[in-house]
Amino acid sequence: MTELDKLRIRDLRVRCRVGVTAGERRLPQDVVITVTMYVDLQKACRSDALRDTVDYKAVKKAVLAECEKKSFRLIERMAQRVAELALVDPRVQRVTVVIQKLGALRFARCSEVEISRSQESA
Repeated sequence: MTELDKLRIRDLRVRCRVGVTAGERRLPQDVVITVTMYVDLQKACRSDALRDTVDYKAVKKAVLAECEKKSFRLIERMAQRVAELALVDPRVQRVTVVIQKLGALRFARCSEVEISRSQESA
């Protein structure tokens, strides 16, 4: 099997309610999301047609809509939901999601979670 290509949405800034404590959940806060989708892009490379690839703008819109309307206690759960959204397109064989919660820890720029999921685990 050949190595898969990657489509990446890097550093998508989302305002959402996330956290365990009432103080964290009171106001929306910024998280930064990176979604790496593993896809066979050979057909799209030849055709130059959107229909032959994953529409990353559609994935971005789905992620924004989901994260901005819902509330999450854990960034782990948010990452799982983002992975599920990316895997809706069956051409995405695997996805890695990184979520950074900015300013979550004193003296640290962010806390971060990274998960990988595949069509088999979806």
